[in-house]
Amino acid sequence: MANGIPVALTIAGSDCSAGAGIQADLKTFQHFRVYGLTAVTCVVSETANLVRAIHPVPVGIVSDQVLLMLESFPVAAVKMGMLHSAAHVEAVAAIFRSHPRVQLVVDPVMIASSGAALLQEDAVAAYREVLLPLATVITPNLPEAEVLLGQPIADEQAMEVAVRRLEEMFGVAVLLKGGHLGGGECVDLLLNHGVLHRFSAPRIAGAAGHGTGCTLSAAVAALLAQGRSVPQAAGLAKDYLGETLRHALEFESDIGCVVHALNQGTTFVKNGA
Repeated sequence: MANGIPVALTIAGSDCSAGAGIQADLKTFQHFRVYGLTAVTCVVSETANLVRAIHPVPVGIVSDQVLLMLESFPVAAVKMGMLHSAAHVEAVAAIFRSHPRVQLVVDPVMIASSGAALLQEDAVAAYREVLLPLATVITPNLPEAEVLLGQPIADEQAMEVAVRRLEEMFGVAVLLKGGHLGGGECVDLLLNHGVLHRFSAPRIAGAAGHGTGCTLSAAVAALLAQGRSVPQAAGLAKDYLGETLRHALEFESDIGCVVHALNQGTTFVKNGA
């Protein structure tokens, strides 16, 4: 910590609509009073409903950003979001093999809420082989878990089977997000050192999906940086995500709803101040 302030690093893509990616991560870090650093992996032209272009940052520049931050700041936790290619995954993994004390929250970002692919096909194997085993906790949603496991997850019972398989495969804590199941509540399952934790919250009607995964994983990283345990971080992050969804900004245009990790108490006025 610097002057008692925890430091966290987000390694992720830049979302120009600011609902996801490093922008959402920094808002989340600020809410938890954690000093946020960034290493940008991709520049993405997107809104909540559209990914129009992805420009990957050269692997050497991504590595240099990460190394410089680790050399310059007392980084306690790292959130990894969009890494895009196998080369990016392998480069980041190589760095953190040499920094085992830094807590890693790996969100294996594969598909945008709009349905656009955010990860090249060859990167899935790199995630499995070199990055996920280094994590403190991984935070896949159901479609991402289905890709990692190669099988469908149709209900909460299948979620429990899946979270146990993922823990066995990678030897790390797994926070499996169940929002894609539908129904009246959103259930997430955490398996940590063999102990299963269930977190549920009522589904918020009309809530947007853009940025929810980024916000949750960034909150987990911020709370780990504060010294919370994995189960504590997961539970508090789930609560925080619910608050952001209840206070999400809805723009009356073609971009729909964008989730913002807002500092509580901040007032926004729709259609201008």
